[in-house]
Amino acid sequence: MTRTIHVLALAGLAVALAAGCGVKKEVHQKALNDLAATQDRLSASERERAERDAQIAKLEKELADLQAQRDNLTAAERAATERMQATEQELTELRKQRDAAEERLKAFRQLYDRFRALVDTGKLQVDFRNGQMILKLPSEVLFSSGKAKLSDNGEKALTEVLNILVEFKDRRFLIAGHTDNQQIRGGRFDNNWELSTARALSVLEYMSKAGFDSKNLGAAGYGEWDPVAPNDTPENRQLNRRIEIILVPDLSELPNLTVNPS
Repeated sequence: MTRTIHVLALAGLAVALAAGCGVKKEVHQKALNDLAATQDRLSASERERAERDAQIAKLEKELADLQAQRDNLTAAERAATERMQATEQELTELRKQRDAAEERLKAFRQLYDRFRALVDTGKLQVDFRNGQMILKLPSEVLFSSGKAKLSDNGEKALTEVLNILVEFKDRRFLIAGHTDNQQIRGGRFDNNWELSTARALSVLEYMSKAGFDSKNLGAAGYGEWDPVAPNDTPENRQLNRRIEIILVPDLSELPNLTVNPS
């Protein structure tokens, strides 16, 4: 716009000078034509510059949008990579746990096959619960009614079990005593908790004398409070009167536990 004003001013000045100096008409006209052409060129240049400025602004905006999209994609890629790495680590850990569990089950199956003869005679039941192998011995096989001292037949039956279980003698064991819900009448025990605990201790002491490391042995009495069947028939109550020898898993066999600091 400034250039246009300057051109118009020059045009006026040229007309005035031409009139005052007696310049020929055709020369004067040529000067006016040249000035008009120059004005047109300048106007065209200004339009081109405005168009270029608009195009530059448009391209700058497109570039800014593309950069923003690239940044978003980069952040998404980082997040996806982190999730993928975390998933791979979790998958690796789960595979390790699965392989360890399979090895443990393989060993337990082999041990179960060794116990099959005792299972067939009813002296023993083998169960798996919460990743643990549990040997269940009916109380009637080990103890006289209301007693906590191993009977002669009970010692023989327990010895048969321990002769096989010795392969795992370096493992930790929990001996758990259980009863039915029938109240104790008379005798040295006031309740089922005392009876179940005393029976568990008797088995623990026998295992210790048989060569099992005492620091790997523990005893617990659950009384009537952890039944495996309803106490509604003599047969079910017999199932609840039992001693369980539980093979406690090593810490390395347990899944990793993470604590959330929040």
